[in-house]
Amino acid sequence: MKIESALIVGAGIGGLTAAIALRRQGIPVEMIERDPDWTAYGVGIIQQMNVIRAMGQLDLLDAYMSKACGFDSTAIFVGPGGHKDAEFATPRLAGPDYPSNAGIRRRDLQHVLAERAKELGANVRLGLTVSELNDDGDGVDVSFSDGSTRRYDIVVGADGVYSQIRGMMLPDAPGPRYTGQWVWRYNLPKPAAMDNIQIFAGPCNAGLVPIANDLMYMFLLSQEAEGHTVALNGAAQAMRSCAKMAPPQIAALLDQITEDAGVVARPLEVVFVEGDWHRGRVVLLGDAIHASTPHLAQGAGMAIEDSIVLADELSKAASPEAAFAAYRARRFARVKHVAENSIRIGEMQMGKIPPFDVGALTGQTIGMMCQPI
Repeated sequence: MKIESALIVGAGIGGLTAAIALRRQGIPVEMIERDPDWTAYGVGIIQQMNVIRAMGQLDLLDAYMSKACGFDSTAIFVGPGGHKDAEFATPRLAGPDYPSNAGIRRRDLQHVLAERAKELGANVRLGLTVSELNDDGDGVDVSFSDGSTRRYDIVVGADGVYSQIRGMMLPDAPGPRYTGQWVWRYNLPKPAAMDNIQIFAGPCNAGLVPIANDLMYMFLLSQEAEGHTVALNGAAQAMRSCAKMAPPQIAALLDQITEDAGVVARPLEVVFVEGDWHRGRVVLLGDAIHASTPHLAQGAGMAIEDSIVLADELSKAASPEAAFAAYRARRFARVKHVAENSIRIGEMQMGKIPPFDVGALTGQTIGMMCQPI
């Protein structure tokens, strides 16, 4: 099977990684992105050992690590006193010369991925959406919001939790569901001695993640009614107020949350499609098909892995449909584990289910993420 053209809808982490993976297979790629400014909000993101390995598989590791802050362990603190309960290291899956995990600014990650995608010849068109898809079995005719039309061998929907492509191709698939929690993030100066992720469990659920030699971000989780909104004016105060019964390590930082524009607050919304992830020559990846909460820090990692597996299956299969089915089969158990158990942790934090051993679940997840994709 030879793919002569691919359209990727959405130029975020999953879409850009898909563009890189497909171009490395020699497949011509065009991308569209609805945001005309192609922005990424400026807080950080945790990338675990499987993502570091994936960056190596994409020949991106050195460019990636030049913008990231690497570390090998996670420390867990519990209760309002912030007592250190555990610290564990994770394996260096990309080899001994690279860290196990990394934190990176989202805009830096997007820049690294975008530069490589463009270097490899992927074409990006901004400010566009898809108006219509017509799959005749031999290709897909696509009409765009600017009135133009083009034909592609395959279309990849990487357009996030509110995926337009999912709605077009799988109209009966579930839409986003609000979990009951918000996540708040804010960048702060990083102490020189901080060399790991620090997670704080109950009653204030929070964390500190290094993303550069001199920078970290704080995240806080809060329980909010459906329909809750956060105005820009007063956002810093709103974030500080979420840190109820904060441990001393978090409480000592709250007065540094001062800039309303620096607060990034989002409701946690999830999607998981149990059925097919494709229809004909159109396929979905990342949050468009399995959006999870950040409790296991694997949302972006799952999208990145999706992209690698999708490109691999397209290089081997006799037809796009066969490749898409094989891609789903390889990914399904892994992403379902992440999606379901991320939600479980949040439900426990909100008191919706009885407490369980999150440490044991984390260990199980790490073991799974260390397995080949």
